Amino acid sequence: MHFNLVFEGGGAKGAVFAGAMREFERQGHSYGRLLGTSAGAITATLLAAGYSANEMLVQINEKLPDGSPRFSTFMDVADTISDAEWENSVLFKLFKQIDWPLVPESVESRMDDFVIKQLTQMKIYRLLFTFMELGGFYAGNAFLAWLREKLDLNGRNLGQATLAEFYEHTGKDLNVVASNITDGGILVLNHRTTPNCPVAWAVRMSMSIPFIWQEVRWQQDWGTYHGRDITGHAIVDGGLNSNFPIRLLISRSPDVIAVMGPHDGTFALGLLIDETIPVANSGSGMADTGAGVAWEIKNLPIVRRVSNLVNTMTNAYDKTIIDAYKDGVCRLPAQGYETTDFDMSDARTAALVTAGEQALRDFFLTFKL
Repeated sequence: MHFNLVFEGGGAKGAVFAGAMREFERQGHSYGRLLGTSAGAITATLLAAGYSANEMLVQINEKLPDGSPRFSTFMDVADTISDAEWENSVLFKLFKQIDWPLVPESVESRMDDFVIKQLTQMKIYRLLFTFMELGGFYAGNAFLAWLREKLDLNGRNLGQATLAEFYEHTGKDLNVVASNITDGGILVLNHRTTPNCPVAWAVRMSMSIPFIWQEVRWQQDWGTYHGRDITGHAIVDGGLNSNFPIRLLISRSPDVIAVMGPHDGTFALGLLIDETIPVANSGSGMADTGAGVAWEIKNLPIVRRVSNLVNTMTNAYDKTIIDAYKDGVCRLPAQGYETTDFDMSDARTAALVTAGEQALRDFFLTFKL
């Protein structure tokens, strides 16, 4: 059968999609339009670039020289804080208001420069600075480099492609969902709405979980969004508006047609990550306990609160559509897995992939078109 596919956001839990797609391919099905948010956008993009499920699994299991998962590099701390970032920050303005007692102004200025230099050399300070001033703990540069590398792999040469160039080269209708927090709107990024936006940057924006990864500022050379200038707007994870945007593939309303084009009559299959369904053979069901600053940061109470808040808002928006379209939604197990578990063990990754494979197999046993 032929389907349009939509993939939910879920960070590291998105590994479950590789298992589901392995079963999808085994049964001989094909796909047309591809749509996703965050981790779902990554999956949709790799599929649109011609990756098979097994090829995606190779990338999921990629290791660094020390044996740790390459995905663990996605939690990358900014190497530097630029002069412009520092001088335009609230922290800088507060810092300049400090008056050192009995210290001449000329000496105070040199003391300020010395203290600032020492602070910016501290990893924990750069984490806190980017969190407070740039919208997230992690820079996201490692992810962007990884995705460009994968889009160039094996002669694809799509790492620098715009959405228009990507569509022309692959023929695949790729759609990535992001959120514009400057004006509060949803962005559906594709070759119709943002032809000049680079694919890699579209996905980077879609996966920018607030307070986890730094927000992205829309660049002028990316052109307009659906004819509207959004230069300088702050763009983050699409999950703020719709983590499971299946409405975009099933609705025939004018607002959807405006960004997606006419409905093509193809059945939409939704792959939903369900944290209430247990994953067989996943061990204790607890997330891996990493070490160092990255682990401490992602377990800060504020990070968990923000994550829970985003999940609650997202679920409230999507739940009505999911309930109405339940026969077209395959629920993929992910209980005990966290969004930022990019350093999970091979055994837990394998269990998640296998669970996705089995879930789609079971879904098709009762599915009727």
